[in-house]
Amino acid sequence: MDLDEVADRLYGLSPPEFTAARTAEARAARDAGDAGLAREIARLRKPTVSAAAVNRAARAHPGEVAELLEVGERLRAAWQEQDPGALAELTRRRGEVTGRLGRLVRQEGELSAAATAEVEQTLDAAVVDAGAAEQVRRGRLARPLAYSGFAPAPTPRERPARKTRPEPELEGGERAGGKRKPAPEDEAAAARAREKDEAVAARAREEDEAAAARAREEEEAAAARAREEEAARKARERAEAQAAHREWQEALETAQRDFDERAAKVERLERKLAKARRRLDDSGNRLEVARREEQQARRRLDQ
Repeated sequence: MDLDEVADRLYGLSPPEFTAARTAEARAARDAGDAGLAREIARLRKPTVSAAAVNRAARAHPGEVAELLEVGERLRAAWQEQDPGALAELTRRRGEVTGRLGRLVRQEGELSAAATAEVEQTLDAAVVDAGAAEQVRRGRLARPLAYSGFAPAPTPRERPARKTRPEPELEGGERAGGKRKPAPEDEAAAARAREKDEAVAARAREEDEAAAARAREEEEAAAARAREEEAARKARERAEAQAAHREWQEALETAQRDFDERAAKVERLERKLAKARRRLDDSGNRLEVARREEQQARRRLDQ
């Protein structure tokens, strides 16, 4: 027996069955002389309702789970390659497979709205993150998974290139840079060209500023989501820590009751043993007296 075998058995159970089964597995390892394995088993965390639902799905519907993870792997590759056609097709398939698997998970047992949301969040994490995918495939989740920040990098907007205009020619083919004064119509054309260039540059600056403002808004929104997710994660971890404390508190109370009962039984048995020893001593004394009297009676008989 090793930790992997035990974990596979335990995380295939429902949360209400987990604690008693974990205690039994740890006791079996201790009785077999493997105290280290017993400690490792005792440290396995009880799964949340949503984590247990995903674990059951990994065992009851391995084909659907494998299909979802395969879609996720191809979708990540498409993001890397920036293939719009593949992204559109795989995003559509992702929605179909996730929806189908989510329905199968809900059919396995009644889930609250919060647990259902955590199941969907875990499946989404498995699609976008290879590490989360492996955890879902193994089916040993103790808590739901979450992932944020998976998105293609924004494509920088190119500023319009400034147009290079030729210098107006004067009569006889001379350029305006020559000594001859440019004609009025040439000056007007040059002014219009400058105005056009300035307008193009102004539009480019406006677009850049708008893009920078949108980027700041997106960053602020992402930071807000990250703070919310961090707060939710801490709340879940605190709830899980409280649940684990309650479990171990119950285990401590059970062990204390068991110890007290056995100690009381030992005390009763020791009292009985002491009483039996006293009776044995009395019987030994009577035996010794009877032996001496018998010997004296025999000597008198021999006289």
